[in-house]
Amino acid sequence: MNIRSLTRGDGVVIGAAVLLFIASFLPLYSTSASNCVGKFCPAPAASPIAWDALPLLMSVYLAGVIAAVLIVLARALPEPPKVVGLELNQVGVTLSAFVVWTAFWWIVNGGGPSIGLILGLLASLALAGGAIATPLVPALKAALIGAPKPQAAAPYGAGPQPGYGYPGAQQQPQGHGYGYPGGQQQPQPGQPQQGQSFGGQQAPADATAGGPQGASPAAGAPADFAPFWFAVPVARPLYGEDGSPSPIAELAPGTWYLAVEQRGQALIAQTQDGRRGVLQDTTGIQRG
Repeated sequence: MNIRSLTRGDGVVIGAAVLLFIASFLPLYSTSASNCVGKFCPAPAASPIAWDALPLLMSVYLAGVIAAVLIVLARALPEPPKVVGLELNQVGVTLSAFVVWTAFWWIVNGGGPSIGLILGLLASLALAGGAIATPLVPALKAALIGAPKPQAAAPYGAGPQPGYGYPGAQQQPQGHGYGYPGGQQQPQPGQPQQGQSFGGQQAPADATAGGPQGASPAAGAPADFAPFWFAVPVARPLYGEDGSPSPIAELAPGTWYLAVEQRGQALIAQTQDGRRGVLQDTTGIQRG
């Protein structure tokens, strides 16, 4: 589960679910003692809450919380399961709309709604609004938790180097780094090496692989293209280089990927496990 793939719209959904849960403990109807004679007033009856009315609890409050859980899981899980052939997000959005409809008619039929029902209706409206509007409103599609800033590469010998997945990552054999006898400075990702160019020419067998895990620019890349690290603002599919319409992976916000080649407006990206594919939508990416 990757919480960095959650959007601002998902944050609205989560907040609405919390309000629904709180509203389930608040009074549903206002009660007052109407037959008071002097100081002898009967004790007012305790106002019921949603937990005293099982149909209301299950059809509004808990149904809303379940809808929010389904929507968040659909966003956070890399491969969310399906329910009777439907995506989790589709089930969650439909259930959130049902919650609004049910909460409205409970208030209409209640006669004297109190804070519990009113807050429940408002929370259900926010829940359904966030679920439905997130794919349509760019502001809600933005990442809820932004990608961390790229870490600057630490000087050699000044501590552990960042691992794969962050700009400036370098892998060196222990005791053979820069400054040691016979040591050789590691090239940065995308830096051409001796005997190798970005055009894909073969490097000598003893050349050190450039970039993390030996990633190198692919053949056909523009001569002035330099590989760089980037992060996506929202989850985006990565398609195969063979033109297959089915994605081979999904790039998640909050993770750094290596762009090894540019093809028009698209990028050839490499994931942490070494898979390469075409990122067709490059709008709003954060360069490292």
